[in-house]
Amino acid sequence: MVKRRIAPRHKPAPAAAKRPLPTSLRRNAPLVPVDSAGGQALAAVIAILTFLAALCAGGAELVATSSAQWRSDIAREVTIQVRPNAQRSIEADVDRAVALARQTKGVESAQPFTKQQSERLLEPWLGTGLDFNDLPVPRLIVIKLAEEARPDFAPLRQSLKDQVPGATLDDHALWVSRLSTMANTIIGVGVVLVTLVLVAAGLAVTFATRGAMAGNREVVDVLHFVGANDDFIAKEFQRRFFNLGLRGSVAGAGAALLLTTILGLVAKSWRASPTGDQIEALFGAFSISWRGYGVVVLIALVVALVTGIVSRLTVRRFLNGNG
Repeated sequence: MVKRRIAPRHKPAPAAAKRPLPTSLRRNAPLVPVDSAGGQALAAVIAILTFLAALCAGGAELVATSSAQWRSDIAREVTIQVRPNAQRSIEADVDRAVALARQTKGVESAQPFTKQQSERLLEPWLGTGLDFNDLPVPRLIVIKLAEEARPDFAPLRQSLKDQVPGATLDDHALWVSRLSTMANTIIGVGVVLVTLVLVAAGLAVTFATRGAMAGNREVVDVLHFVGANDDFIAKEFQRRFFNLGLRGSVAGAGAALLLTTILGLVAKSWRASPTGDQIEALFGAFSISWRGYGVVVLIALVVALVTGIVSRLTVRRFLNGNG
């Protein structure tokens, strides 16, 4: 009896272990990881740049508002200075100058300073406790103009010259011009600084995008292999970097608004002190208007848009040059 030899059954070879897909190719994984150390560093840089730009814009808006208020107040006031004359009665000259001012069309009121009030104006420079009886202290007359009034002061100047010798009229045109020049200069500097910050943000995004492209070269090659075009890859980078830029710019703008609010509260608490009076005289209530808040929000959006657009352009240039 012949025994049949049965060949032993071989177990099928175990399937080769599957290689784990790269993180960037896993399901629901972003093509451009923005939560990496590099992405967080870029978000921090964008937040700092946005914070500085928002402070510059808020400061420029604050100066512009204060300057407009100063010019409005100064433009509505005109002063007459009456110098004492040994051969004339200064009280009579002051009364005559007040009468001439009140006769001028467009003048709302004319209020002369008393001798004590005029001497008190010199105390910040000469100190207190001085005897002003032997000093030729001039007398001032403050003239307030009516709203939207633009009177012609040539006749008043001529009348003062003829009837009140030693009296001079100052319409503060020189001070208004200087204030306008100073405010426009500060606003111009603020615009330049904001522009430089945006340029710096664009350069930072450019280098970050190049680094991300170099680190994801294999992923880009695979996407090209499966049929993805350059426009799809560029849009993916733009979307990710826009989100990253928006996150950083919102944080920077929020920090700038928070700092401005805190400074406004501190200035408000100091309002009764001499330091607070000086701060309020220079910067008003030290609070930006709704226009200032709008400018800060606009800067945050512009920074985010610059981040997205620059990343897209950088990717397209990289792919065109290395594809």
